[in-house]
Amino acid sequence: MIRSVSPLFDPARRQWLLGVGAACAVACAGTAQAGSFEDFFTAVQRDDAATLARLASLGFDLNTTNAQGQHALHLAMREPSSRVLTYLIQQPSVNVEARNPKDESPLMLAVLRGHWAVAKALLARGADVNKTGWAPLHYAASFNGKDAVEQVQWLLDNHAYIDAESPNGTTPLMMAAQYGSEEVARLLLQEGADAALRNQLQLTAIDFATRAGRASLAEVIGQAVRTRGPKAKW
Repeated sequence: MIRSVSPLFDPARRQWLLGVGAACAVACAGTAQAGSFEDFFTAVQRDDAATLARLASLGFDLNTTNAQGQHALHLAMREPSSRVLTYLIQQPSVNVEARNPKDESPLMLAVLRGHWAVAKALLARGADVNKTGWAPLHYAASFNGKDAVEQVQWLLDNHAYIDAESPNGTTPLMMAAQYGSEEVARLLLQEGADAALRNQLQLTAIDFATRAGRASLAEVIGQAVRTRGPKAKW
């Protein structure tokens, strides 16, 4: 007598079950990835470096950006989340030149906020001190807090171009004249910044200082222009 084949061993049913299993695996993986995404950015906000390390060990990409295109380095800088910053910068896989939607690099944000130790660590990892467009020196010149002068001197010592021009032609000296400390502006002048340069609106560093109500600084900059005189024409 021929026995009937159990439905569990029916080839068609087996193929169907395999398909269902594969679909479930994909769905579960997607759910896990979504959960990891949320856990990752929550950990950045909470300065939880241990969770980042755990997720990285499971294969999560530390260069993942959030829905607004922000890299974890940018977000950790904003909080600030110091332990997360230290962990991320130490990871060889992390892109220390990641840009946010405004084309700002982590080094730019570090010097803008006076996170000098973070800036040093980023530079040691290969951050670009002469990024095109708005550069780290523009942002450092705009900072008006503790170690502002030392930060700018450090960037210059590491070959930052002193007359770097932003997309609209604004220089670090112009930024310092209006937004940064007068000491930084004086340092830039001493180090050879060209005070006669104009941006696309034909504004000079003197104009920036005047708009900020810094008459004495405007005079210092004007004296630098007069002392230097016009550039030679060949």
